[in-house]
Amino acid sequence: MKIILASTSPRRLRLLKGLGLKVKVVESKVREPKFNISNPQKLVKTLALTKAQEVARRTKSGLIIGADTIVVHGGKILGKPKSPKEAKAMLGELSGKMHEVLTGLAVIDASTNKMMVDVVKTRVKFRKLTEGEISNHVATAKPLDKAGAYAIQGKAGLFVERIDGCYFNVVGLPLARLAEILKEFNVTLM
Repeated sequence: MKIILASTSPRRLRLLKGLGLKVKVVESKVREPKFNISNPQKLVKTLALTKAQEVARRTKSGLIIGADTIVVHGGKILGKPKSPKEAKAMLGELSGKMHEVLTGLAVIDASTNKMMVDVVKTRVKFRKLTEGEISNHVATAKPLDKAGAYAIQGKAGLFVERIDGCYFNVVGLPLARLAEILKEFNVTLM
């Protein structure tokens, strides 16, 4: 069955290709609108499903995978920072503390409209960061397109003291849960 990723995320695409899947990328036209949802789990599920549904409406067949990842600390949702100043503030807030990374995952069969939606949570503990480390990281501009202003698979992995849960969830696509969902659509990865 044709697999369609409703995202232009190079990280998600790399993970899917790493599983040996042939994946077509179809960018979702959903621009992460400001849903009035204060529950982080409901928010990421809604965003993932909305992205997958938008692509499914334009597709005749195939499995569409939609995903959305956010960072949550102290009940506050940390999405992608809008500026270097906001990125520094986010990293400062996460410094020395535990936070959660939530990824909403939606899979839709475009021909039958069968769908499954779930959310995966991983807890991440940062070590105490220095002002210099935060400034140097933000100066690379890499944190500006990442939830919580960091990517665990890059140099910001040096900030991570420990994780509880799925590493790939923190990258942006919880592979173990995705494999379970795909089985429900008769796609076996192993």
